[in-house]
Amino acid sequence: MATNLSSSSNRHDAHSTTEQGSGWSTKRIAITALFCAVAAICTLFIEFPLLPGVTFLKYDPSAIVALIAGFAFGPAIGSVVSIVSYLPHIATASGLYGMVMAIIATLSLVLPASLVYKRNTTFKGAILGMCVGGVVCLVCCILANLIVTPIYMGVPTQAVVEMIVPALLPFNLIKIIINCVVTALVYKPVTKALGN
Repeated sequence: MATNLSSSSNRHDAHSTTEQGSGWSTKRIAITALFCAVAAICTLFIEFPLLPGVTFLKYDPSAIVALIAGFAFGPAIGSVVSIVSYLPHIATASGLYGMVMAIIATLSLVLPASLVYKRNTTFKGAILGMCVGGVVCLVCCILANLIVTPIYMGVPTQAVVEMIVPALLPFNLIKIIINCVVTALVYKPVTKALGN
């Protein structure tokens, strides 16, 4: 399994679309735009609550797309996808608040994970990267809720603190696990298709 992931990464490293390439080629820009478009579609149209009774916390699979982009083409593209795909949220019901929280949650998972994987392009490196990214993401999500939510939602910080254990912690844990497990399952076939 490790060999397959490593060879997949090496195949992409030979292209000018990777971190080793000089600058952002036309192909690299096109691939980034494709990932951003797919992630944006996911976040705008595939969205549902994970916890019964907590419908305002909704999951979407866009972080899976960003993780695959980060693993296949490097942390820079993973980060761009993590940010750009959520920009349309500013014009939706979730508004600026939803956009900011979504970017924090996705970027804090994708960037550490893809940085670790860049140093160790094996299946073990991918798992380690997602574990590191998952921990960073969980901490960032809780901190962001404590800092950002009271400002944008006009609620006291204590109200957010009281939501951590029954809602915020389990929601973010489930979300991170889903994103990482699905990424581990689909990364190889997706990157193989891209390589072809």
